[in-house]
Amino acid sequence: MRVLYVTLTIVIIDQISKFLVKGFAIPFLNIAHTGLRPGESIQIIGDFLRLTLVENPGMAFGIDFGNPLIRTTVTLIATVVVFYYLYQVRNEDLMVRLILALILGGAIGNLIDRMFYGVIFEDAPIFYGKVVDFIDMDFFDINFLSFHVDRFAVFNVADSAVTVGVVLMLLLYPRFVKTQKKQSAQEGQEPTGILTENKNCNE
Repeated sequence: MRVLYVTLTIVIIDQISKFLVKGFAIPFLNIAHTGLRPGESIQIIGDFLRLTLVENPGMAFGIDFGNPLIRTTVTLIATVVVFYYLYQVRNEDLMVRLILALILGGAIGNLIDRMFYGVIFEDAPIFYGKVVDFIDMDFFDINFLSFHVDRFAVFNVADSAVTVGVVLMLLLYPRFVKTQKKQSAQEGQEPTGILTENKNCNE
């Protein structure tokens, strides 16, 4: 499945960007890179676009529920489901497969953080890591009753890939329905074909 190159590219870009922002050290190669401190910001395009290091214990865009182990397990299960579905439709509509590859890449990128970053950065056990977010963008000022928003929630490359994938999925929903129906029809025909072959052999 060549679309997995898209997934791999997203994961690589996501992980490289996170290590550059957070910092890393490779002692045996005498390599060390100092990243940002949590909460520290660097202006890229004034206040419109900043790099701000946020270590997010919740889901994408700071959404939080359950404990870290449950969140990591849910992310792992969702990743496996997306990969399985992508494998099932590997010969179907290219756009559908590209969208799934985007979502899969984003899911894997954040899953790596949750599973291994606690161990890599020595601040939590496996499966209890925090997601590294750093893209800090300005937003339209919204004031409604007690609700106020003036910036996006800080996010990362993986979040972006998942968001773009989901938006495209909603926009191209008929394609997914068509692909699903075709896949279901093929799966429904397979047993019939096997039964027919067995019947012919017996005759």
